[in-house]
Amino acid sequence: MADEAKARGNAEFAAGNFTDAVRHFTDAINLAPTNHVLYSNRSAAYASLNKFSEALSDAQKTVELKPDWSKGYSRLGAAHMGLHSYNDAASAYKKGLEIDPNNEPLKSGLADAEAALARSSRSRPGPGASLFGDAFGPEMWVKLSSDPTTRGFLQQPDFVKMLQDIQKNPNNLNMYLKDQRMMQALGVLLNLKFQTRGPEEDAEMAEASSRGSPERKRPAAAEADPVKEDKRPEPEPEPEQMDKSEEEKEKREKKAQAQKEKEAGNAAYKKKDFETAIQHYTKATELDDEDISFLTNRAAVYLEMGKYEDCIKDCDKAVERGRELRLDFKMIARALTRKGTALVKMAKSSKDYEPAIEAFHKALTEHRNPDTLKKLNDAEKAKKELEQQEYYDPQMADEEREKGNQYFKEQNYPEAVKHYTEALKRNPKDPKAYSNRAACYTKLGALPEGLKDAEKCIELDPTFAKGYTRKGAVRFFMKEYEKALETYQEGLKHDPQNPELLDGVRRCVEQINKASRGDLSPEELKERQAKAMQDPEIQNILTDPVMQQVLVDLQENPKSAQEHMRNPLVMNKIQKLVSAGIVQMR
Repeated sequence: MADEAKARGNAEFAAGNFTDAVRHFTDAINLAPTNHVLYSNRSAAYASLNKFSEALSDAQKTVELKPDWSKGYSRLGAAHMGLHSYNDAASAYKKGLEIDPNNEPLKSGLADAEAALARSSRSRPGPGASLFGDAFGPEMWVKLSSDPTTRGFLQQPDFVKMLQDIQKNPNNLNMYLKDQRMMQALGVLLNLKFQTRGPEEDAEMAEASSRGSPERKRPAAAEADPVKEDKRPEPEPEPEQMDKSEEEKEKREKKAQAQKEKEAGNAAYKKKDFETAIQHYTKATELDDEDISFLTNRAAVYLEMGKYEDCIKDCDKAVERGRELRLDFKMIARALTRKGTALVKMAKSSKDYEPAIEAFHKALTEHRNPDTLKKLNDAEKAKKELEQQEYYDPQMADEEREKGNQYFKEQNYPEAVKHYTEALKRNPKDPKAYSNRAACYTKLGALPEGLKDAEKCIELDPTFAKGYTRKGAVRFFMKEYEKALETYQEGLKHDPQNPELLDGVRRCVEQINKASRGDLSPEELKERQAKAMQDPEIQNILTDPVMQQVLVDLQENPKSAQEHMRNPLVMNKIQKLVSAGIVQMR
């Protein structure tokens, strides 16, 4: 239910209905009060409503719940910017960059905060700027793009240049106040409504005001000649306002047509008619360059067609445009993920995977998505495997193994390990190198590492007797005599006359019988019991209800115990307990 409320909030936010978005995010928070993303989203909605105090409160809650999430600090910085707390904003952006140094929105936010600090430290602005200069801060772009009456102005280069000029020097505001677009923008930024009228409209409103006020009378000339007054031409609609209305209408129509082209492209894509799909998506981008989904969809088609370079170009355009328009992080992440996928398809060497991995990392910075994370893991795994293939050289592996053998004879085991490791990098399928390194680890007392290498040796070549002698030796030194005996016996199946394996069996039997006869010293018995209690197999035997009854019968009911001993499985388990020092037979 919280996810559904969140989805509704996201939809309303995307549509510019920020009040409704706040309501849905609040419903979601009531259902999932520890979800940091919900507070982050509501903070963005409050900021869009210029309710920066509420935005700040939600941003602080986001950071409190998830202090290692960079986007929380982006929300915190934006809220401080709205409250003109530029030092606090800069501090928030810097904290976010400590977590994610490559985050572009945080970098941009920090630059805006520092620019605002620099402006605030300048001398007092001129008369025009003293009234309105603060309105042209970094949050100006968000306000103007959110308001339908000013959004279109941001597509006009001359108007954007005016705004940039005022941001650089607020004193320049006076130069542009005659421009009706600037007055409209100023009204949005100050939450005021300015009436922009032509001279004829002013005259008409003044006259209407005179007629509507009983205390004011019209001039005598007007009263004496009513016919003349009737012949006065009606004021025509202001041309610029009409043009603006037509422009907005045309823009809406283009957007609607672009969506139809996208739907047609989607239908063609599903039918595998890729050329037709590309034509529709291309037409959509020409009609509406503010929706980057047209670019990412076309990139997906290029990906299916194997035109990876075209796919990457579209993804780069989508990312650039998305950041210019400050679009949803998920849209930008989608483009970066698609770019990474195309780069993976093009990869022929391990180094070719590096830009793909970088693209996936950037995508995860924008939005953490399980699919992107899987693609990243797959790319890193493929890169590692390719590196091993590129490094593969059996001849050099043999040379390194021989160097390791020489150092082993000299009892320089650390150096021997170094060369055996290099040999395995050059040839990971060499069982002899694993066997030799296992022997080194055993000599160095690194028994877990030795056991792992011995098991890998047996895995690569189950008939190689040395693998069993290495593993048996490690088990013996770990005082796991039963397991060591099993290993030696398994090796004898492949090489029945092997002297090392036979000697291993003899030594293991000797240690097992020593426990059976009760010849262990108290210290040895205590050590063996402690080790046995950590063995999962021994633990399973002791917790088995059947074996618990057998142990009770061994102590209290000799007749029943004799019957139990006839069972080979029970006898085998009892023998393991005896070898471990848990049970002593007299």
